[in-house]
Amino acid sequence: MKAAWPFLLRRRILDAPLLSFLGESRMSGLIAVNIAIFIVALVLLARWQRRGASLSKVVLMGLVIGVVLGALLQWLFESDVIAGTIAWVDIVGGGYVQLLKMIIMPLVLVTILSAVTRLHDASSLGKISLGVLAMLMITTAISAMIGIGMTQLFGLSADGLVQGARELERGQAIIERSAQVADLSVPQLLLSFIPANPFQDLAGARATSIISVVIFATFLGLAALGIKRENPAIGDKLLDGIEVVQKWIMRLVRMVIRLTPYGVMALMAKVVSTSNLDDILNLIGFVAASYVGLTLILIMHALFLTGVGIHPLRYFKKVWPVLTFAFTSRSSAATIPLNIEAQVSRIGVPPAIANFAASFGATIGQNGCAGLYPAMLAMMIAPTVGIDPLSIEFLATLVLVVTMASFGIAGVGGGATFAAIIVLSTLDLPIALAGLLISIEPLIDMGRTAINVNGSMTAGTVTSRLLGQHDGAVFAANGDELSEKAS
Repeated sequence: MKAAWPFLLRRRILDAPLLSFLGESRMSGLIAVNIAIFIVALVLLARWQRRGASLSKVVLMGLVIGVVLGALLQWLFESDVIAGTIAWVDIVGGGYVQLLKMIIMPLVLVTILSAVTRLHDASSLGKISLGVLAMLMITTAISAMIGIGMTQLFGLSADGLVQGARELERGQAIIERSAQVADLSVPQLLLSFIPANPFQDLAGARATSIISVVIFATFLGLAALGIKRENPAIGDKLLDGIEVVQKWIMRLVRMVIRLTPYGVMALMAKVVSTSNLDDILNLIGFVAASYVGLTLILIMHALFLTGVGIHPLRYFKKVWPVLTFAFTSRSSAATIPLNIEAQVSRIGVPPAIANFAASFGATIGQNGCAGLYPAMLAMMIAPTVGIDPLSIEFLATLVLVVTMASFGIAGVGGGATFAAIIVLSTLDLPIALAGLLISIEPLIDMGRTAINVNGSMTAGTVTSRLLGQHDGAVFAANGDELSEKAS
């Protein structure tokens, strides 16, 4: 019996690589099967789209399929199989996001340039900018008030929250990153908007690149109008060239937008399969309060739209694909092309207003990230340092700081994190506690991003109505105009 031990031990050692190989082969096989199922879903979705289904319906179906695939992945497979599958699935989802980022700067540059050359009145630019910015600031202030109300309604507080390793690490990271915004003044922020190197900004090298490209395109447009006044013949050729380039870029945009259902399906599968249900359940109160607050912000948007004569249900039906992508991608900037296209082709907003609203709304006055979220955090954290969150002085200061910070995040980037840093540090509250919510950050960020994007579209729509430039015929038209034009 003892003599058998060396043989058995040797066999066990020799079999270890074999067992490892078999395990890896099994995992690779499962990943291959999952990818095959995903490809079949893509093909079926594409066939439905080619048969004439509207973009809105195909996007919705892509979202549903993505949720189902993601849930099955999390339910049936181990983490290694899920990670391996998502790595391939993300070629579609991440690739689509990359394509949208590819066209952001050319789209903003060309459409702003074209819009300015069509205005023939420089004073109109001031009215458009003022109208859009005013709407973004007003809706952000109201969003902050909604955040205050949600915190009190759900009885949320930072007391008693357990700090795990990830939360502590995130808190420390937030403290370190706060140094980037601690010394940022309003004059420095405004100065950062002015493009010193347009080529650098066209490459998206700075946090303020989008706004800088808007400013650069505006100056180019005004210069083109000046040439037309001095030499009409050359000016006409220049304007014709700008129009040709715009049509070229818009054709590219529509080609990319047709891929939206597949990108949404892949992104949703990734989000659902990688979500941690236990983390969500531990902070379900904050999740619920956040989404109730986001719903109230949508209602607030609807009231503004109703006030200027826009039917809210028709509006939301037309912008549904845009909100769906914003929800799954968690990127306001990547949604700019869809945002502009929906405003112009579906809602009837003039290109100039649509571009200003989409560009400014991606970095300024974000109702979800810079309005609701920082206000909720401040209300939760204030009692932990002995501050009465219901005092009139604190509430008034909080709303004012949140509104101003929503403008300030354009200078530093980082969305909700930097908005929270600015608000909490300005109110002298401990910013490290913001790291406590890291486990549910992706889930909440999806809703916040959709609200940010809708806030920018609402600003564009309301501004166009107030300035008397809205095309009611486009808004009243039935059907999926975006899908038809993109085909």
